[in-house]
Amino acid sequence: MLFLLGAEMAIKEEELIERLMRENEEFLKAKQAHAHLAKQLEELEKKSFLTPQDEMEIKIIKKKKLAFKDQMEKILVQYR
Repeated sequence: MLFLLGAEMAIKEEELIERLMRENEEFLKAKQAHAHLAKQLEELEKKSFLTPQDEMEIKIIKKKKLAFKDQMEKILVQYR
């Protein structure tokens, strides 16, 4: 029973995110920026050797990604 409730809540969360992506420009921009940074991070982490500059860039990207995630969460809280 608990599993079903968790799955149902996850579906509602996904529906809310989809709605916000259509209706809230700030949320959409934050979501797109977060996805773009995730791709950049993925590319950097594929390297077999990271220079100190690469490592610094990874830290910066992770902080920016977290900031966009926080921004999206604040918007989500307003709509829950």
